[in-house]
Amino acid sequence: IQAQQAASKPSEPSLKLNPLEMLRNFEPPANEEYRLGKGDEIVVDFAGRPEMLAKIVIGPDGNISLPLAGQIMLAGFTRNEAADVIESALKSYYANLAVQVSVSKYTANRLLVLGAVDHPGLFTFDGTPTLLEALARAGVETGPSKMEQPPGTNQIPERCAIYRGSDQVVWVQLKELIESGNTLADLRLRRDDVIYVPSMFDRFVSVMGEVQHPGAIPLTYHSTLASILAGAGGLTEKAGSKPHIQIVDPSSGTSRVVAFTDLLNPAKSLEVTLKPGEIVFVPRSGFNRATYILERLNPLVEVMSM
Repeated sequence: IQAQQAASKPSEPSLKLNPLEMLRNFEPPANEEYRLGKGDEIVVDFAGRPEMLAKIVIGPDGNISLPLAGQIMLAGFTRNEAADVIESALKSYYANLAVQVSVSKYTANRLLVLGAVDHPGLFTFDGTPTLLEALARAGVETGPSKMEQPPGTNQIPERCAIYRGSDQVVWVQLKELIESGNTLADLRLRRDDVIYVPSMFDRFVSVMGEVQHPGAIPLTYHSTLASILAGAGGLTEKAGSKPHIQIVDPSSGTSRVVAFTDLLNPAKSLEVTLKPGEIVFVPRSGFNRATYILERLNPLVEVMSM
């Protein structure tokens, strides 16, 4: 019986990985080319054919429309790749066509900054956005000296979280990195990243995976796992009806698993205590193995200077 109980006990895999290496993996390459996105305004120039010059906005579906070629998908392509796609779409109609694509107005390169900032909201960047640039535009102090900052800006936060998609989150000990002169404080970001700056009084958990609104959810003394999931908008259809919810504690490098059916069963009176900073992850239906969940949460680490 003891052997059976040991076999059924959820494993607690270690999450202790090199924090700086994890942060470098989270950061896109410095020389990464910009990829076109929905809403970007581009100029399509046809060498030697000025009458064909076109200024076009990439549509919400990622397409542009050109005479003869019709709809062409460009979202996600670099400028050179987009030029090749357009040339290929028109090669049946024009011989020796040379195309150049440039961006005249960036609107797809956005970040969302939330929390204890003066100006929360969406910010658009012409080039690769960085963490300190985004925080400065949101009204947060980002320099080592407060004298260098405009009046009214918030002081350097102790830490902040960066959410990427529904299954990646990284915590940055921002103040420590800045004061130690570590350049990783100004890490490069990707479009659609969400930066959350907590106040010193905030207590919250991060809810990720198959929920309607992934991100930070306030944690009160009356919070339950069910109420936290409800605060994230509930589960998506992709979670299925019987997900095994993973609760990860980055501070200890351990995790535990709770069956959603047990959570909803009044007869079991299941009480799940959550701690500030923990991460609640709801996997997609059919993927209940802890190893898969931890891979999806990678990178998952509290980043500090060394």
